[in-house]
Amino acid sequence: MRIVAGKYKGTHLQDFDISTTKPTLDRVRVSIGNILQPYLSDAIVLDLFSGSGWFALEALSRGAKTAFAVDSNGEAIKLIKANFLKLKQDTSKLIHADYTQFLRQAKNDGLKFDVIFLDPPYETDYAQRAVDFILGNGLLASGGVIM
Repeated sequence: MRIVAGKYKGTHLQDFDISTTKPTLDRVRVSIGNILQPYLSDAIVLDLFSGSGWFALEALSRGAKTAFAVDSNGEAIKLIKANFLKLKQDTSKLIHADYTQFLRQAKNDGLKFDVIFLDPPYETDYAQRAVDFILGNGLLASGGVIM
């Protein structure tokens, strides 16, 4: 797994073998980064169900101001932390929490995100539940996008 574009382009990240976490294919990551590129400059990014932290780091590489990487899996959190440390990231925020806990706290803190990337576990309704909460509670900034 590698960073596709930006200041960290080509940097290889630690990969994982966590049964509940699936890596996004390289060609899909390239497409996602290219689609979201116009929204990333100085953006506040949320990488919910973060897995390896790839999207948070890709967004920072492409010019995001800060990125929140959220995951409830302890093994994923260790991996994300290692990847953040590898890139000496001090504008990222690593949160070990269930997505509902994090979204409630973000609402209470008045956070708004310019770009929200959701890649929840298969065969769950987490994506729809997260989107409903995000839109229902004003967590998406004006002109922001959810993918």
